[in-house]
Amino acid sequence: MPDIREKKYVKAVIRSSRLARLQAEESLDKFPGIDYEFLILDSYGDKNKNISLLENVSPDFFTREIDNAVLEGRADIAVHSAKDLPYPLPEGIMLAALLPAFDDTDSLVSWNNLTLSELPSGARVGTSSMTRKNEFLALRPDLQVVSIRGTIEERIAHIDNGTIDALIVASCALIRLGLEDRIAERLKFRTHPLQGKIAITARKEDMDTIGLFSDLDIRKTYGRVTLVGFGPGDPELLTIAGEKALCEADVIFHDDLLDKDYLNKYTAEKIYVGKRKDKHSHSQEEINRLLYKSAVEGKGVVRLKGGDPMIFAHGREEIDYLRSFLVEVDVIPGISAGIAAASLTGIPLTHRGVSSSVAFFSGHGHTDKPLKIPNADTLVCYMGVSNIRNIAGELIKNGYCGDTPAVLVYNASRADQRIFRYTLSQLKNSDIKFPTPLVAVVGEVAGLDCDSDAEIYATGTTSKEYEGLGKVTHQSLIQIRKIEDNKALYAALDKISTFDWICFTSRYGVRYFFEDLVERKIDIRRLGKVSVASVGQVTSQELAAYNIIPDFESPTGSAEGIIAYFNKKNIRNKRILLPRSDKGLKELYLGLIKAGHKVYDIPVYTNTLKSVAPDENIENYDGIAFSSPSGVEAFTEIYGIIPDNLKLIARGKTTETEIRRIIL
Repeated sequence: MPDIREKKYVKAVIRSSRLARLQAEESLDKFPGIDYEFLILDSYGDKNKNISLLENVSPDFFTREIDNAVLEGRADIAVHSAKDLPYPLPEGIMLAALLPAFDDTDSLVSWNNLTLSELPSGARVGTSSMTRKNEFLALRPDLQVVSIRGTIEERIAHIDNGTIDALIVASCALIRLGLEDRIAERLKFRTHPLQGKIAITARKEDMDTIGLFSDLDIRKTYGRVTLVGFGPGDPELLTIAGEKALCEADVIFHDDLLDKDYLNKYTAEKIYVGKRKDKHSHSQEEINRLLYKSAVEGKGVVRLKGGDPMIFAHGREEIDYLRSFLVEVDVIPGISAGIAAASLTGIPLTHRGVSSSVAFFSGHGHTDKPLKIPNADTLVCYMGVSNIRNIAGELIKNGYCGDTPAVLVYNASRADQRIFRYTLSQLKNSDIKFPTPLVAVVGEVAGLDCDSDAEIYATGTTSKEYEGLGKVTHQSLIQIRKIEDNKALYAALDKISTFDWICFTSRYGVRYFFEDLVERKIDIRRLGKVSVASVGQVTSQELAAYNIIPDFESPTGSAEGIIAYFNKKNIRNKRILLPRSDKGLKELYLGLIKAGHKVYDIPVYTNTLKSVAPDENIENYDGIAFSSPSGVEAFTEIYGIIPDNLKLIARGKTTETEIRRIIL
């Protein structure tokens, strides 16, 4: 029978320096039940000492070849300086143990053992770390910091031969090498969190080997960090999981976008780390280090954030920081302020027939680059109070109608919640100073009447696009008929692959275009190189029925959105097919012609007044909804005028323009 006390054997791969061997021996000797031998390799970083570490280098600069030896089975484990570990670890590699540092300080090695204060102005100090460089120059900006590479012994030789005057080195490295007498001064620098620690890695599937080292893994004493979303402010909107984490926490790091008094119910230590515009209690780097310090002290840490931790809340930055230094992190979602602002004001961020897409964006001003406007039916803008007029102007420049509704919500969900309703044009020209924090919701959904008792008389060809406006009475005032024997369209279809773009302005344009395409037995694959633009979400839905996804969808639901897109992207001199109504959008045709395009403007259906006029008393309604200019025209033919005492709801800028032309 084998002796149960028989030693285990492992082959450890290490770098070729004397320091690498000494620290590996020191570490593995802590496991008396393990026999080991070394496989010694030069890493890419060891072979390329001409590359400065003050530049951006690959995260696995010193570990790639070492870890590959483990993955390939040439070694069982690798022993690294922990601060050399890449983040994330290579696929298939797992950290078996993190061993403690006996010294995590930096030391100054210098000519004639001069201290930092004694170094003469202009002295050349060598380092391979940008962090060390910054720390050093903060204390002695009059010194010259230079990049230096090589083993510790090779670096010290540069002092002895006069190439440099001083050197910054990890104290533990000097002690391991028996060079402690070269230390001129221990520096009070903020060092790398993993400095002096040793990492042992192995193949992820080799759990037997990993288990050999688990007893001394200092991560077992670490606490966990949990990022918790508090929600928009009302404590009742905190999730059950978030409440549980707060109850179990030893320390809570919180910002100021939440009810501070509510935190008094928890026994944990509370530390304020709030950040507001121009008023930061701590920098993000300081917050990261505080979280790390508490976790390695073994505390259960909650990082409590307003809203959701992963929406404009630096959540991923904190996750990456902590995980890169081997601290485990969990995330508990919260209700984001944008979602709360919409729900609590009755605004549907998505709504059938109106909005099928939502984009969240930051309104923080950037002096060096223009604001990036997302392409979506509904926009939710965070942190845009100080820049709200510029944001409104940029939206209008990008094709949004000036009458597009915008709802601004201050302190969503709190007792002092306030709502401001504007159009983009009003915001652009406003000099009002709004309170903060504030979220803006922009788009047609922001103009939906949330009064379910409102009586709306809806025109147009379908009732679906008016759902949610209130009590809707739908009456189509126009009738649509396909143009038969459409020779102009047939000619275009026969040479369809010669076009650069097809711009569809309505569902009927899509429907009758593809009907004739099928009837003429034209392979739809001939559209493969032709780009497609769509006016509005309803048109895009019709395209989807033919498995076509538009290359661009006008976010405004109007033709002006297409023109703005073409101009912004500098799309010029293209052959464009425009299948449309016989009362088609002349604005689109003329705008494309003006931009230098060759436009084939071809009606594919007729749009005429219904032969039998509906018998309705318009004065019995609270509002009228229009979806097209032809609907506005039909209404005036039937009823004579558009009443100025009713709410008027329009889909798209061209429809709004037609209403204004008539009533003004």
